[in-house]
Amino acid sequence: MHVAALVTGGKDSALALYRALKQGHEVRYLVTMLPQREDSWMFHFPNIHLTDVFAEAVGIPLVKAETSGLKETELQDLKGLLATLNIEGVVSGAISSRYQKKRIDRVCRELNLRSIAPLWQEDPIRLMKEIICLNFEVIIVGAYAYGFDQGWLGRKINSKTLEDLVELNKKYEISLVGEGGEYETLVLDAPFFRKRIRLLQVEKFWENHSGYLLVEKAELVDKQF
Repeated sequence: MHVAALVTGGKDSALALYRALKQGHEVRYLVTMLPQREDSWMFHFPNIHLTDVFAEAVGIPLVKAETSGLKETELQDLKGLLATLNIEGVVSGAISSRYQKKRIDRVCRELNLRSIAPLWQEDPIRLMKEIICLNFEVIIVGAYAYGFDQGWLGRKINSKTLEDLVELNKKYEISLVGEGGEYETLVLDAPFFRKRIRLLQVEKFWENHSGYLLVEKAELVDKQF
């Protein structure tokens, strides 16, 4: 099936893209919405500018459009962009967010497209272990929930990180995959990347128990096979 994959540069959309490729879909486009406000209801904000680098690393064309980030209006912005593409389906990284899934499904129905959510309703721990076992290189670039400190910014997701996330889940009921906005990630490498992303210049911002890692400069480097 000819599809477009919604991507943010984060782990969920990257894993969904990986699965779509493994399932044999022809991913013609990566699609990114650029919210003009940090509190977008639907779309990822931290380091969204790096989706250009992400797409180049993957080797699939990126199409993108700005959106106001206002509730519901941003869905019409997404619909307008998808309507211009010659595709049969849309891949998303929704896991348990019914808000996100329901709205993407609706946009797809209105455009007569198939909504493909490869991670939907899967166990969060199993998804995190899959990311680790597949050697995705993922770092945390945003931390917004009680229990995190600025030491989490820039931290790689590995077995020890998952253990610590499980503890935070027990104490504060945070989502293990961060789907409630508790934390945000950036994928630097994955099995389907043609090149990996190397960060050259970053800056941490931390205030009132939350913050983010802003990537100011990055480059693509050859992978060691």
